[in-house]
Amino acid sequence: MAETSLGHVDHTAPRPPGLRGFIADWSSDQRAFKGVSWGKAMMWIFLLSDTFIFGCFLLSYMTARMSTVVPWPNPSEVFALHLFGQNIPLILIAIMTFVLISSSGTMAMAVNFGYRRDRRKTAVLMLLTALLGATFVGMQAFEWTKLISEGVRPWENPWGAAQFGSTFFMITGFHGTHVTIGVIFLLIVARKVWRGDYETGERGFFTSRRGQYESVEIMGLYWHFVDLVWVFIFAFFYLW
Repeated sequence: MAETSLGHVDHTAPRPPGLRGFIADWSSDQRAFKGVSWGKAMMWIFLLSDTFIFGCFLLSYMTARMSTVVPWPNPSEVFALHLFGQNIPLILIAIMTFVLISSSGTMAMAVNFGYRRDRRKTAVLMLLTALLGATFVGMQAFEWTKLISEGVRPWENPWGAAQFGSTFFMITGFHGTHVTIGVIFLLIVARKVWRGDYETGERGFFTSRRGQYESVEIMGLYWHFVDLVWVFIFAFFYLW
């Protein structure tokens, strides 16, 4: 034990040197999360676990695509829309990507205004983020409907390798579920911001300490993660 400059006794044990000290520090949680709230720490741990899940899905997709002897469907043909008398490749996917990336910008601004405790602008920007997220999910539903009507199933499709349908529905469906859940929680937190719950410290779910907009920042972490995952899905599934 050691006494600090403020007269308090520090019960933190000295850390052993090297890798052994690093492992001991994290396993005993003496310093690792002392300056981080449990809400933020748990969100980071959840996102880390979710990264492994999405990583396994993408690795499974790449393994299936590279191991099949049947030609893989051409994304430019499968995801084309017939507009103005011609097929435009990936136009819907490009719009979906633009919408989702734009929502990441509005979410970042919401967190910024949350730090400034400007609840009106924070709530409006979170609602705008939720609207963009809902738009993305709506366009994804349209994409699924179009492909199902064209004969795409998890076990077959009219263009090539049968694994295409199962990997497509699994990966995009799992991501779309994340976006949908994010939209719901954005609406919940935006409502609490608009009512001033974070100013009064009113008790309830997703309410931080009085004057703290930490729940907005935690929502931002989740939403940016969802956007980042889509970048990898877009690159590996639609462009490859």
